Amino acid sequence: MIVSKDWLSDYVPLAMPLDELTERLTLAGLNLETTEAVGKDVAIDLEVTSNRPDCLGHIGVAREVSVLFGGELKKPDPQPKARGPKASSLVAVEITCPKLCTRYTARVIKGVKIGPSPAWLQDRLKALGCAIVNNVVDITNYVLFECGQPLHAFDLAKLKGGKIIVREAKEGEEFLAIDHKTYKLSKGTCVIADAERAVALGGVMGGADTEVSDATVDLLIEAADFDPLSIRTTARSHHLHSPSSYRFERGVDPEGLDWASRRCCELILELAGGTLCEGVVEAGAKPEPTGEIKLRFEQIPRLLGITVPDEQVQKILADLGCEETHVCGHCVKVVPPTWRADLTREIDLIEEVARIYGYDKIPEDVGVRMAPSSRSRRDIVLDRVRRVLTAAGFDEALTLSTVEPELVECHRVWTDESPLVTSTPVLRRANALRQSIVPSLLTCRKTNVAMSNPVIEQFEIARIYLPVPGELPNERLVLAIASGRPFLGVKGTLEAIVADTAGMSNRLCATGSASAGLKEGMSNGGTLLNPSRTAWLSLGETKVGYIGELSKAALDQFDLRGPVTVAEIDLGPLLDAAELIPRASALSSFQPMSRDLNVVFDDAVRWADVEEIVRGAGGKLLESIAFQEEYRDANRLGKGKKSLLWSITLRGTEGTLTSEQADKVRDAIVGELSKKLGGELRA
Repeated sequence: MIVSKDWLSDYVPLAMPLDELTERLTLAGLNLETTEAVGKDVAIDLEVTSNRPDCLGHIGVAREVSVLFGGELKKPDPQPKARGPKASSLVAVEITCPKLCTRYTARVIKGVKIGPSPAWLQDRLKALGCAIVNNVVDITNYVLFECGQPLHAFDLAKLKGGKIIVREAKEGEEFLAIDHKTYKLSKGTCVIADAERAVALGGVMGGADTEVSDATVDLLIEAADFDPLSIRTTARSHHLHSPSSYRFERGVDPEGLDWASRRCCELILELAGGTLCEGVVEAGAKPEPTGEIKLRFEQIPRLLGITVPDEQVQKILADLGCEETHVCGHCVKVVPPTWRADLTREIDLIEEVARIYGYDKIPEDVGVRMAPSSRSRRDIVLDRVRRVLTAAGFDEALTLSTVEPELVECHRVWTDESPLVTSTPVLRRANALRQSIVPSLLTCRKTNVAMSNPVIEQFEIARIYLPVPGELPNERLVLAIASGRPFLGVKGTLEAIVADTAGMSNRLCATGSASAGLKEGMSNGGTLLNPSRTAWLSLGETKVGYIGELSKAALDQFDLRGPVTVAEIDLGPLLDAAELIPRASALSSFQPMSRDLNVVFDDAVRWADVEEIVRGAGGKLLESIAFQEEYRDANRLGKGKKSLLWSITLRGTEGTLTSEQADKVRDAIVGELSKKLGGELRA
């Protein structure tokens, strides 16, 4: 917000040096960006946070100065004289979209003379970098920068049917703006229309058909309150950002509409002549009364660490425009002003007291009682997941939640429902909420391949959005991995994650192939996976995700060289199963003993089942299992048979194991494998 020092002095005394003024404003929350001399004036550029739209006008900044320095705020009281016929006999106003426009007011001035603005008005607008047009348009801009309420002037003669209709745009409706460009509108856009067509984009830009020109004689002055989200959406979708849309996006003072309208009419009568018609034509609801807020005096030292006299607290709140409704030795109750929509809670009032009283008056070593905080279960588990992955050589990626629709359709694993879409794409064509993170990681991998990065190991923890008809979407927190490592290497990393978070009692199992797994409970849509190199991932009896290698078509689609393994697991079950209490056991000081096992099984037997039986039969003496290789030979082993070779490490806790004890454990394992899986010891 650029403020003219000369203009600001109309509303509040500025006897202090410029440096003192800007420093005090900065300490109170209006940070100084820069100052620049413009002729005999000084333009002061202040950073106004989004919660303070009341400071997007000179009067709002002047109010802050008056409170900070104790000066009197001199706000004009416009009382334009109405000598013409009733405005309601010349124009009617109707709102058909109350959610997009809560209130609309119109005043009529007849017989104006369009011409250049006086030098003083031009100088003030030029100090702010505002273009000069003509006296009427310049006055609407002047009032906007004076109080923060955008206005618009229509050529009344060009309005068809003598009627203003505030309505929602029709799908595909075309609108010719004052920049003489035609825009195609969509539903959800608020337009100001006459009896035949749209004549303005509500709160954003006027139309070329009804703009004020040198031939204009009669005016309709608009002052309205529009829905901030609607204005933001319209301005972004059409790239039509303006001082008006900037203020409507942040909210205007609902009680300030009439003041701004009267002020505009008063200046037009003074500088352009004409006759103001009697009354104001309006539609929409009156603003709701502001709620009462209670401030307990003892909360100030508890939160700020200093004591502010009760009388000083009352004065600060009154100077800011709050209406006091109750005061006692315990508390004060106030109704905040309509221009301070950000004041809704007790802590908001305490913050106001602190910034006006002065943050510099709070000592650095002030004693403020602290309450210990602790990380949530979710934070602890996700930190462990990240620690395992980064230790394994993976880098964390951060990608957008919205993607192109094609990236959703190419990999439909979790649902068959069409993706949710946003009204405005975050990036070009990226308007679909993703249903899997894998395509986003593959897009990252494509970029890294193009840049010849030698190692591309990435993971991401984020939400996916699965539509549920008639309800809010099912948001799942998932972990996705894209790696150049083989299938078993990625599976081992996932197993390490489960072991570190959920303990050894919970094991991650891979079951089935994608061709079977994807048909059983997963989407029937497209997939990037190779059906013969994909499996379900289960935690106990709960299916949590999948792991697989990309198909040849998927590699070509993303221009990837070499095999790529991807995985995606739902972290919800892992969060539930996590064991957060650290557990430790004494290290054995005795020598380990190893045994190799070479067992023949039917070809359909899975290593996961073999490993589970080995761990159960090995008991407490079994320290580790290391898979070696798989061997097939129909002549030596028989048709439909395979040999699995692995080694086991045994260690005692009470003494070094003897060969007989180790052989006994080995024989127990072989016996269980023979009984449950038909295994036969080969060597």
